Amino acid sequence: RIEFALKEIMSSGGAEDDIPQAERKTVTDFCYLLDKSKQLFNGLRDLPQYGQKQWQSYFGRTFDVYTKLWKFQQQHRQVLDNRYGLKRWQIGEIASKIGQLYYHYYLRTSETSYLNEAFSFYSAIRQRSYYSQVNKEDRPELVVKKLRYYARFIVVCLLLNKMDVVKDLVKELSDEIEDYTHRFNTEDQVEWNLVLQEVAAFIEADPVMVLNDDNTIVITSNRLSETGAPLLEQGMIVGQLALADALIIGNCNNQVKFSELTVDMFRMLQALEREPMNLASQMNKPGMQASSTSESTEKPARRENPHKYLLYKPTFSQLYTFLAASFKELPANSVLLIYLSATGVFPSGRSDSEGPYDFGGVLTNSNRDIINGDAIHKRNQSYKEMHCLHPGDLYPFTRKPLFIIVDSSNSVAYKNFTNLFGQPLVCLLSPTAYPKALQDQSQRGSLFTLFLNNPLMAFLFVSGLSSMRRGLWEKCQDYLRKINRDIAQLLTHSRSIDQSFLQFFGDEFLRLLLTRFIFCSATMRMHKIFRETRNYPESYPQLPRDETVENPHLQKHILELASILDVRNVFLENTLDDY
Repeated sequence: RIEFALKEIMSSGGAEDDIPQAERKTVTDFCYLLDKSKQLFNGLRDLPQYGQKQWQSYFGRTFDVYTKLWKFQQQHRQVLDNRYGLKRWQIGEIASKIGQLYYHYYLRTSETSYLNEAFSFYSAIRQRSYYSQVNKEDRPELVVKKLRYYARFIVVCLLLNKMDVVKDLVKELSDEIEDYTHRFNTEDQVEWNLVLQEVAAFIEADPVMVLNDDNTIVITSNRLSETGAPLLEQGMIVGQLALADALIIGNCNNQVKFSELTVDMFRMLQALEREPMNLASQMNKPGMQASSTSESTEKPARRENPHKYLLYKPTFSQLYTFLAASFKELPANSVLLIYLSATGVFPSGRSDSEGPYDFGGVLTNSNRDIINGDAIHKRNQSYKEMHCLHPGDLYPFTRKPLFIIVDSSNSVAYKNFTNLFGQPLVCLLSPTAYPKALQDQSQRGSLFTLFLNNPLMAFLFVSGLSSMRRGLWEKCQDYLRKINRDIAQLLTHSRSIDQSFLQFFGDEFLRLLLTRFIFCSATMRMHKIFRETRNYPESYPQLPRDETVENPHLQKHILELASILDVRNVFLENTLDDY
């Protein structure tokens, strides 16, 4: 391939003998690096998606080659322009591949700082207009490369909450798609327009806008910050377990999604990450990191974020494979979290027994279209649904500490758990239905998950508010931090709480999820329109209500928050009298 490329280049650039040896070597070296980088990049697809060890050395080699290629084209740009005919879109392709590498490294490691690296490469492509000449060439496949670059850049910006950049990119992408479909009568026009619709819906998923004084929208981040989780105070006796691995599963029919991320998945993954840091000041580049064999034998430094697998509409086989891989690699004194945001699957008929396969569960993908939302086609009334994750399917994994969150219309199926092995085990379960008076937001993400990701926004939504000034928002956030501190005290001082809750409470991420869950449950129990049992979250094991979700001290706090927002009339004043 290199010889062929050289002949092509030399024939177009004059007689081969006229070209100095050094310049010919520059072109040969560039062709070699370009070829090698493409081979390695294509090989990434063949790496197993699960398991945390096998891929690292391969990624390191790929990074090394792309680093060399990038520096090489910078150092020898003039020779490559004259002798190779290097085009700007080809430089853009190299930069785009490096951006993709960093993004995939983020997906593999959950280290948010790699998103910043991906962003810097994608930004450079736009600022230096590397793809600007593509539209002048009569090659639709080059324009598709440009469109894909835009879609990838948008994903990275969404994950970094750079919504102002997203809006600019969407406008540019829209113009590019229009130009593309006008010039080339292609079959993928509908698909690209769908990409635009999906990202537009994704941007508008938040039900409440926070506004500056000039009415511009404030971008709020929901990753864990320094002041995020309530601190452990003296006298709080909690476990030393750490959240090491999480499976985030999205299989809701009709929920807004972009690039295999539903709104619920997007919100939950951010709830399990810290704010990104500047990578350069924090660690070596992954290519440098992985290239040293001596380092790889040493104990890796403690990861800042739990490792995550993001599974969009997985089949049962896929889900179980990833679950088994996470379980196998879970370190000692660590927790595996399973988050299920999925359509409910209900039992087909009455069962004489009440076992872990008799209550249904949540949907797994059957590779066929599902009709009528939750009404799943049944082959035979006497059999259990195959395309379903039943509570019993998770039993083998309760041999290690397991933290489960189920957001589904059949979340209560997981209330019938049995702790067989005596390991810490908690299930947080969403309401199975919301009051009809509450505007249906399910397409734009679940209310329960919103409470776990951004409790203040969820509180504003159930209070009927759709926008808020920044100053008031920050005042309420401060008050919510105080509420979280008090919930932490209630939980750790409870005399009748199941020990599993306390075992998990030592981990910052799980501590924040538990306090937000109790805030969510208490809010819904006090709300005037949430009056049915199915409107409330539940848990396994059950929390002592009078000490947590129905505690008068906590209820007083919620009424005080409602007063700050002037929505106290939405809540019951004397809640304890109503039970």
